[in-house]
Amino acid sequence: MVMIMTKAKHREVTQARCALSLKQASSGETTAPFSILFTHGSLVIEVYQPVTTDHQKPHDRDECYVITEGHRKFEMGDEIVSFGPGDFLSVPAGPPHRFTDFDNTMSTWVMFYGPNGGENAESTEKTD
Repeated sequence: MVMIMTKAKHREVTQARCALSLKQASSGETTAPFSILFTHGSLVIEVYQPVTTDHQKPHDRDECYVITEGHRKFEMGDEIVSFGPGDFLSVPAGPPHRFTDFDNTMSTWVMFYGPNGGENAESTEKTD
């Protein structure tokens, strides 16, 4: 169910997976790994579910992932981190990155934002 409110938008994870399944079914392929769900200004929100291998290329814009399902590894440059449901990953524009060693249930929200080349602001990482 999509709930459209005056000032907010709400999408459930099950809707995102359904949108991706419908895209795959309508295209006749099982490898369409993403579906755009929402855009507003520079913000683009997708659901992403790579099949077998993550074939991402470096992106021109900053992006964030919120893992909805699955566990495994994420590589960005020389850094490798483990991830699981609920984890947040932030990737600046430019560097190569990908999910590795995942199974067919892995899925994530992806949010692209900002200008080409990425934001130039300093990070304000919070670890609390």
